[in-house]
Amino acid sequence: MNRNQSLDALRGFAILTMVLSGSIAFDGVLPAWMYHAQVPPPDHKFIPTIPGITWVDLVFPFFLFSMGAAIPLALAKLERENATFVKVFWIALRRYLLLTFFALFIYHMRACVIAETPTTTEYLLSILAFALLCFQFYEHKGEKYKTLFIITKIASFAAAAFLLYYLPFNKGKGFLLDKIDIIILVLGNMAFFGTIIWWLTRKNVLLRIGLLAFVMAIFLGGKEKGSLNEVVFSWSPLPWMYKFYYLKYLFIIIPGTIAGEWMRKSNVSNESNVVTPSKTFLFLIAILSSGIIWCNVALLFSRMLVLNLGLTIVMCLVSYYLIEKYITDNELFKKFWSAGTFLLLLGLFFEGY
Repeated sequence: MNRNQSLDALRGFAILTMVLSGSIAFDGVLPAWMYHAQVPPPDHKFIPTIPGITWVDLVFPFFLFSMGAAIPLALAKLERENATFVKVFWIALRRYLLLTFFALFIYHMRACVIAETPTTTEYLLSILAFALLCFQFYEHKGEKYKTLFIITKIASFAAAAFLLYYLPFNKGKGFLLDKIDIIILVLGNMAFFGTIIWWLTRKNVLLRIGLLAFVMAIFLGGKEKGSLNEVVFSWSPLPWMYKFYYLKYLFIIIPGTIAGEWMRKSNVSNESNVVTPSKTFLFLIAILSSGIIWCNVALLFSRMLVLNLGLTIVMCLVSYYLIEKYITDNELFKKFWSAGTFLLLLGLFFEGY
């Protein structure tokens, strides 16, 4: 099956904006909307009571959504081959462990973590770590030089383990399991749980959505002392590797898996009588979709809530009119519009909570 270009574009955009958002100077010279809404300048301390969002707050959700959408597409071959749950579980667990190692290694190999005052040596070690990661995660598909690539992969992991053991880190405290890149760790958790949940519920989407109700229930009652919610919320066999708190991102991953299923079915049933929309129409839809996003970002940040709701509804209705008028035989557009509008409006009414 060919790659879905729209999904790749969204994922690429998310990666690009992740790099940009992580490169912004924390020196107080930029406005608050250039940072996470709850980590404003000049102190950049987390203040959860601050309402609103900025463009930075959308970057990680974009990537999580595209990850969820990619799961049904990536596992389509295994599903056709009637693969066992054990095989899928191993694939998910292997990815989880690799990403967890990635999160540990990439955090510790930052120049500012290797030494409190980095020199050229520490910066060169960081570059070396990046090179090692390339060898660790590169997948060689062909048979030619396969043995060489396997040896190189093993050697790169061994070199990484040596660096983690040998270097001082954290002001001389050495390697610590609780010092980890939280973004990569969350991605690892979501890759694991998202894959397992999708595989077990791939024939029952209502069950998949229903699981979110239980996750929400645990979160809402997780601080009630002595409750079952508190037990489930607090339990963790390896706190540095897993916390129930990370499962809140299933509210992005699971809708993503549904979108991925729709895209996969649309690719399989790509009938010849489906008319491709004109470029003008697609441009209008793109403008409206972008307008809805930027309208919500700007007006939620500035707390113009009623105006934002009104403009959002108007733009959603205009896009609905265009889809109904110009696309009469493309169910994928209609499904995305219906689900997107519903979730957006639901989110706006939860925003006050």
